[in-house]
Amino acid sequence: MSKLIGDRKFYKKALTVAVPIMIQNGITNFVSLLDNLMIGRVGTEPMSGVAIVNQLLFVIYLGIFGALAGPGIYGAQFYGKGDHEGVRNTFRYKIYITGFVVLLGIAVLFRFGDPLMKLYLHEEGGTLQSVDAVLRYGREYMAVMLIGLIPFGIEEVYAGTLRECGETRVPMVAGLTAVFVNLCLNYILIFGKFGAPELGVTGAAVATVISRVVQAAIVILWTHRNTVRMKFAEGLYKTMLVPKRLFGKITVKGLPLMVNELLWSAGMAFLNQCYSQRGLDAVAGLNISSTVTNLFNVVFIAMGSAIAIMVGQLLGAGKLEEARDTDTKLITFSVMSCLVLGGLLYLLAPLFPELYKTEESVKTLAKGFMQVGAVCMPIYAFMHATYFTLRTGGKTLVTFCFDSVFLMVVSIPFAYVLSKYTDIPVLMLYLAVQATDLIKCIIGFILVKKGVWLQNLVREE
Repeated sequence: MSKLIGDRKFYKKALTVAVPIMIQNGITNFVSLLDNLMIGRVGTEPMSGVAIVNQLLFVIYLGIFGALAGPGIYGAQFYGKGDHEGVRNTFRYKIYITGFVVLLGIAVLFRFGDPLMKLYLHEEGGTLQSVDAVLRYGREYMAVMLIGLIPFGIEEVYAGTLRECGETRVPMVAGLTAVFVNLCLNYILIFGKFGAPELGVTGAAVATVISRVVQAAIVILWTHRNTVRMKFAEGLYKTMLVPKRLFGKITVKGLPLMVNELLWSAGMAFLNQCYSQRGLDAVAGLNISSTVTNLFNVVFIAMGSAIAIMVGQLLGAGKLEEARDTDTKLITFSVMSCLVLGGLLYLLAPLFPELYKTEESVKTLAKGFMQVGAVCMPIYAFMHATYFTLRTGGKTLVTFCFDSVFLMVVSIPFAYVLSKYTDIPVLMLYLAVQATDLIKCIIGFILVKKGVWLQNLVREE
């Protein structure tokens, strides 16, 4: 048991890293829940339109996360080594790759937004008028949200580098401030309060974009005012050149991660499109469910980040056995925490849909989706932790196969066949697809136990 459970000092250190991330993500997701409730009060069609656009934007968000993952591996290990110039170079790399993903994402959705949204719209469970309304609301929301990708990308570059250098508090404060701004502006702009125009879904998008500008401004200003603590920020923009050798190494390690996140998020969008074959009720139910379950998923998401930071720094310092021990204890803590949280979500699942002004059929589906997610939460936790373990050790090609290739080869064909050629109810379809993740857990366990990820990537840099 001593191999699985740490002492008080260990958990204090782990929670020092993870709790600020949990708080930031938790409050962000809580405000997303409130946003969703506000839009849901306007009607099912606006809620569904926003949900579809957010599913498409999710592909770009994960593309950005994936683009930053490769240099993030090097950033954490450079910091563990005490090489601040190495951290600067990884930051500069992040600027280039994030700018590319953001501009590409804006161009694709600007040109192909309508046909992509139409993939989710089916008249089963709705009417032609409701389908047209969902599309109209989606267009209004997307037109504004595309602007917000720019500050979002910049903030992620700064916040990710701060976390790799052990500073998790400032990104948390920036996130909390942003969600407060977002919440207040949502109330004002969606419903037209305090003399403001009633903008509906457009107001929700404007509020989100403004909050992202605020969040980016906070992390940028703090970083450049605290160069004594964040030594990488000193002389950061004296040059934007990245050493050719390092650029190549980060690209080789990082490209599979970026492609992986893009394919995985696109695959998840396709899975939701399969579920949408069962009608607009399924789209609305999944939207409510995902908004609520994301609030509970913050623990295992934060523990993945804790693995990347704590284990990454130990690998960079050459402490391989300590890295293995730390990783084992973090994985155990993540899974055990999610056993408790999953049980809590299962019990509370019938209550959340009642907060929405929507049809009973949608509420029933939302409750069912949430309960499936609750049962599967420990599985998600183990899968997420093993993925981050392999990624932190630089096994990016392995994680590419482990994540997106598995999704494309197993989960998506399985979901497509069940949705297209059977009449299986959408809840059973959803459960069957989630159950395929058990295979990934087995693969992840074998790879982590073998220790293929125990690598110091910056020894010669």
